[in-house]
Amino acid sequence: MKTVLVTGGAGFIGSNFVKYMLDQHKDYKIVNLDLLTYAGNLENLTDIEDNPNYEFVKGDIADRSFINDLFEKYHFDLVVNFAAESHVDRSIENPEIFVQTNVMGTQVLLDAAKNLWQTGKDENGYPTYREGVKYLQVSTDEVYGALGKTGMFTETTPIQPNSPYSSSKAGADLLVRAYGNTFKFPMNITRCSNNYGPYQFPEKLIPLMISNVVELKNLPIYGDGMQIRDWLHVKDHCSGIDTVLHKGRLGEVYNIGGNNEKANIEIVDLIIANVKEKLSKNQYNGIDTDASTISDDLKIHVEDRLGHDRRYAIDNTKITTELGWSPSYTFEQGIVETIDWYLNNQDWLKQVKSGGYQEYYEKMYSKK
Repeated sequence: MKTVLVTGGAGFIGSNFVKYMLDQHKDYKIVNLDLLTYAGNLENLTDIEDNPNYEFVKGDIADRSFINDLFEKYHFDLVVNFAAESHVDRSIENPEIFVQTNVMGTQVLLDAAKNLWQTGKDENGYPTYREGVKYLQVSTDEVYGALGKTGMFTETTPIQPNSPYSSSKAGADLLVRAYGNTFKFPMNITRCSNNYGPYQFPEKLIPLMISNVVELKNLPIYGDGMQIRDWLHVKDHCSGIDTVLHKGRLGEVYNIGGNNEKANIEIVDLIIANVKEKLSKNQYNGIDTDASTISDDLKIHVEDRLGHDRRYAIDNTKITTELGWSPSYTFEQGIVETIDWYLNNQDWLKQVKSGGYQEYYEKMYSKK
């Protein structure tokens, strides 16, 4: 039985990935390491917490002593690193924590894996490693910077991050690449486009807008709302990571995108229309909003984010041609399912929005 460390496995993408791996690989043991900061939520995983092949451990990837002990205890065969501070707005407010977690935490994981997996040295002095081990760094298309009106990010696009968040992710990527080159460390890097789907914390565009429409709250739109993103369903992202983990050539970077470019304002308009239609036809537990009160008047334009990238788009050619992966969700299918999930899970939304969320929300979106 292979043992897989999934860091950040109580977050949005991580929790979906843990469930995906348990479903797809019955002979794997999954150890989920998460610090349970504001975006980590064990309620995302209640349906698998009794699975004998699953174990949760609370801890910080930047705690070197703790991580070394963890690797010695479980002798991991595979590491998939999701653990990261990931919200651009928060990185503008407090860049230091992004460097600590995203860069320093990644180095701690790399060192622990390298030390555990190394079996000796080859004739040229490079380390040799236990057969079948791999470290996969989950990254983002934001490390490439911004695009103009045309073109797409490929794996050879220069790294030009424009926010403290994306800079910290780029720094982590470069560390992973350097370990692969200097130590012949068995690694891959994946870079994804914007994810959406169930269990996403409502600071991100899609769950935030769904939640606010239901509560008849203003829908804060940065600037003119014409920032364009490529949208990837989280389940497609999980299958893409799994594909790279098992088939990816060592040392390679693979872009994972959804082939769904949409402007932010277009997403907001779609959510307004779809939520209104659903509430007019269906009864959802915990929702008593009158669909007739939902209108475009909820939209407000707020001061744009500092350094806001205008457009991202991912070229999937490499992972598609080399590894045979392609997204299965159309955006039209995925967004309807996603909206329905949030409407059916109002208790989950209320729970994650408790505590300091409202204070943060007012701080970030009160600027008219």
